[in-house]
Amino acid sequence: MSLEARDVEVWRGRGRVAGPLSLEVKPGEVLAVVGPNGAGKSSLLAALSGELRCKSGDVFLEGRALHQWPLAERAQRLGVLLQESSLGFGFTALEVVVLGRSPHARRGGEESDLAVARAALDATDTQHLASRAYTTLSGGERQRVQLARVLAQLWTPPVHGHRYLLLDEPTASLDLSHQHLVLERARAFAHEGGAVLTVLHDLNLAARYADRIAVLDQGRCVQSGTPTNVLTPDLIANTFGLRVEVVSRPDLPGPLVIPMGRASPPP
Repeated sequence: MSLEARDVEVWRGRGRVAGPLSLEVKPGEVLAVVGPNGAGKSSLLAALSGELRCKSGDVFLEGRALHQWPLAERAQRLGVLLQESSLGFGFTALEVVVLGRSPHARRGGEESDLAVARAALDATDTQHLASRAYTTLSGGERQRVQLARVLAQLWTPPVHGHRYLLLDEPTASLDLSHQHLVLERARAFAHEGGAVLTVLHDLNLAARYADRIAVLDQGRCVQSGTPTNVLTPDLIANTFGLRVEVVSRPDLPGPLVIPMGRASPPP
């Protein structure tokens, strides 16, 4: 069982932004997708979430085409945290998180849904924001509340199958401490049997928390594998235009990437 893109091409307007490419994320692992700006990372995530239909190829959730899943059943298995989530209503942070329980709505379930929402706030270090109006929160606080909403959505495993968490640059607006908190939560989700795909820009965060890394460039997957196998000086120079030193430390789960300056363009 997995969430899998098979030979997908994603177009926006008249231009192809990703593909053809194939990618799979499995329960129990964190897959980090990295690449330069415009590589197609967010477009791939939009295809995997069902937000964008594929021009060719298809996305399969546990062996079944994603668009064939009833929306409520799909939402019980697949949750998405976008880069930005706009909300103009005067909801409190707790009320925003409770929205994540909508796919599980049932008569008499209000108390249990509130308990899940509060647990999700605890997991994202936002419990102290529960009664605050969402519109008054900082960008980083909003991002963590939205993560709590998605975690609340996926809190209860389905009777059959697994849970899949898609994160689009979840650390972009966070301070250093909360960057690690969010990715620690992602690792815990995978340890509990879920699958995580996260788009990241920070290669060191990807090396520390991901089981596998997929590198995208110009809409294609140019390399995929463990952080140690993928994050090499040559690949980083060719893909990101950056000279780096890559070192191993016994106290870290993955390699450490040290920037050394922009790479010289080829003659």
